[in-house]
Amino acid sequence: MNKVLFLAATVFLAAGAAVFAASPEPIVITKNVRTNPELYFAGIPGDPEFSKEMTTFLGVCGWFDLSRNPKAEYILTGTLSGNRAIFTLTTGGAPAGSWGVTLSGSRRRLAQQTVDAIIQKNFKELKVKGFCSTKIAFCAQTASGVKNIYTCDIDGGDIQQITNYNALCVEPCWFPDGNSIGYSKYNRAGMDVIQTMLNPKRSRVLTSFRGINSGAAISPDGRNLAVILSPDHKVDLYVMPAGRGGVRRRLTSGISVEASPCWSPDGREIAFVSDETGVPKINIISIDGRNRRVLKALGSDAVTPDWSSDNKIVYATRIQGVYTIAVYDLKTGENTRITDEPGVWESPAWAADNRQVVCKRSDGRRSALYVIDSWTGRVRLLVSTPYNLSMPVWSRAGRR
Repeated sequence: MNKVLFLAATVFLAAGAAVFAASPEPIVITKNVRTNPELYFAGIPGDPEFSKEMTTFLGVCGWFDLSRNPKAEYILTGTLSGNRAIFTLTTGGAPAGSWGVTLSGSRRRLAQQTVDAIIQKNFKELKVKGFCSTKIAFCAQTASGVKNIYTCDIDGGDIQQITNYNALCVEPCWFPDGNSIGYSKYNRAGMDVIQTMLNPKRSRVLTSFRGINSGAAISPDGRNLAVILSPDHKVDLYVMPAGRGGVRRRLTSGISVEASPCWSPDGREIAFVSDETGVPKINIISIDGRNRRVLKALGSDAVTPDWSSDNKIVYATRIQGVYTIAVYDLKTGENTRITDEPGVWESPAWAADNRQVVCKRSDGRRSALYVIDSWTGRVRLLVSTPYNLSMPVWSRAGRR
């Protein structure tokens, strides 16, 4: 493959195309229009470990604000009865739910399951089961030229190393069932797309065509793979079965460079990045290659889109020379910048609750992972290590 083309495409994929010139930037305002209900939880007398884990996941689930006020909107009490913990939730003095938990196994796992039950009952817009048990995959650069894939829980805990190569493993993506991860692995000839099943851990090659095999994204039904390939020295978007074999279908063709595909929730369209106009913009195309259009984005150099199951696209975009995170609502046409915190913000990905976004933030020294609440604009640190962290992606299904 032409070395210049390969290097140019690699820079575009890895760095969000920061080399392209900026276009005029509109004035934008972060809108924080929603607030969370406050919840008071005093713990479970006699079980400090369970109390600690419950407090952690009530705090990071994103759907309550923990309060020290015993007259908060929601009051959660916990008591022990033999080998069971009994939780009772009230609001305004009226019952809002009760749950019994058998005290066996990991207190951390029990806390995830209990908080899941609480938020599922009280927030009808949360149309996902097992949200607190979802995972986040990300890249960690542990040495020059070495990046591997890791996972963590939604509080940043229980970090697990998934790959262990002396190479660059980048662009992780979750399979819909949450039980395996796809990613791109560099080799001497280019890049391959690998799938690693988590339990038991085993791997297989999904694509290994000549040149670039990158940006893998699995369709919502798990059957198809959107991927960036360069078999003829052109970097284009393809769709193919999510496994070895099958017919690959080319969706774009030209001298432009494509990157970062993601699927619509119904599996009929794909959003991706193209520099066809001279600067990277987010495009949407049907899986038959028709109806291609450019997404209207804030700022310039709009890159790394991710499509929520309620039809919003989150993306990184450059505003006043610095990358930040914005959301385009496909139902209303509204564009919203969701954080104005300092730093360089990149590679956003939706949580399964269609509300929270995980992304990378760099402060000029190293990069860490953060979570942004797109409803309130609040930001919390997820994971920070001595290593540079990047390309986070949130699973859409909880652990089984």
